[in-house]
Amino acid sequence: MKILKISLIAALVCAASVSADDAKPKRSLKGNMQEVYNTLPKSVDNLGAAFTEGVFYGRLRANAFRWDWKDKDQDNKAFGAGGSILYKTAPLYGISATAGLYYSNSPISNWRQSNNSVGEVKSGKDTFSRYNVDKDGDWEMAVLAQAYLQYNISKTDFKLGRHTFESALTASNDTKMIPNTFEGVSVESKDLPDTTLKAAYFTAQKLRDHTTFHDVLTFNDGTSNWNNNDDSGVHKGLTYKRLQDSGKDVDNELIVVAASNKSIPNLKVDATYTAVPDMVSSLIGELNYAIPVGGVTITPGVRYMKQFDDGAGKVGGAALSGKINAANARTNGYKSGDSLDASLWMARLVASVGAFKGLVGYSKVEDKADIVAPWRGFPTGGYTRAMAQVNWRANAETMMVEAKYDFGKANILDGFTAMARYAIQDSDEKKQGNGGGQADLSIFHMDLKQQITPQLDAKFRLGIVTADSRVSGKDEDSYNEYRFEVNYLF
Repeated sequence: MKILKISLIAALVCAASVSADDAKPKRSLKGNMQEVYNTLPKSVDNLGAAFTEGVFYGRLRANAFRWDWKDKDQDNKAFGAGGSILYKTAPLYGISATAGLYYSNSPISNWRQSNNSVGEVKSGKDTFSRYNVDKDGDWEMAVLAQAYLQYNISKTDFKLGRHTFESALTASNDTKMIPNTFEGVSVESKDLPDTTLKAAYFTAQKLRDHTTFHDVLTFNDGTSNWNNNDDSGVHKGLTYKRLQDSGKDVDNELIVVAASNKSIPNLKVDATYTAVPDMVSSLIGELNYAIPVGGVTITPGVRYMKQFDDGAGKVGGAALSGKINAANARTNGYKSGDSLDASLWMARLVASVGAFKGLVGYSKVEDKADIVAPWRGFPTGGYTRAMAQVNWRANAETMMVEAKYDFGKANILDGFTAMARYAIQDSDEKKQGNGGGQADLSIFHMDLKQQITPQLDAKFRLGIVTADSRVSGKDEDSYNEYRFEVNYLF
């Protein structure tokens, strides 16, 4: 493993030096840090050319985090530096291959927690593996996060292996050091007019702070809470032991089927089905309709999610905390302790004019059960989710306003964009304690991004959370969060 890490560092440095003068980047980044490929290998007619005409893509990056909690005992910090090398072969008869090697290190001992306190780290945990630090003190990660075969015919792509997959509840979520990826097969087709169809069958997932692939749903692998699905939105009641004791499978699959259509002018229709068979499933429908009014475009949107309990509720209970059951449900604010049947609905109004974009959003979770979504696609994303918040617990209600301004588009400051949002989350106080619920809070979140060159960008992120004290009388939810990241693509 040490040789692998040294080799990756050397490859990154060499590739960066060779490509430093290339003015047009082969890739660019969306606002959510999802990669967009501007240059792809061209098709060839022989096997040798498939490799010689392939394309390398590199990325150097660094992320720094600081959490300043009102309860000082929870203060934490993290820093990660590293990058990735990705290689795509040229397509031969529509067949190609991709491999992506990723590396992250936390080399500054004064800008990380001690080995014994890695469990205190929040967002910065994705710069290292808590399991590896706890097990052997290793603050480095090196992982082949992407390795897949691809077949393209017309406007349809099939992928087999390790890769990212974007849908309503699954995402690469590549805002730290290493993306969230899945193992399995997927297909995306745009052959039908104005329509995108997607489907996936995944047998494993690798979260951003993991170096190995693991079950898509199970929390804890029988040895550690950090060596299976330990996402912030995971259901902690669906443990390895509970699943085994209940006769359930600890090797689960994730199935996704999604469709998006723009056949009607100005109307975008989306539908997504997501399921872990014999455990939990959901159906999401969404409508967005753009209305031009003079120089302004007004877009009302609605999203509805229905979650179905297919057996997981009996095992883990109605709350993501895993501490709610039929016996204690009523005293902890849940109507049924052993069912995950639930729903969530959202509405928003988006206004766009020139360099400005504004949003007003609202979401409400049915007072039944928490929403299960540990695959880095956020149920309330784009409507009411603010940075680092899991606002899809039962009976949670959120309102949010957001404003974005592109100073470059306005010819004020080239390459500079700013975004600010303010959200008010009304949680159900009865669901604190065993339910794991938060107190009522408000969050101010700001992103400032500067595109320094076509390849280099820097972003500063700020989150200020002001919360009520919990029922216990202790303020466990108030904090200030600071993030800084740099990305160089080559």
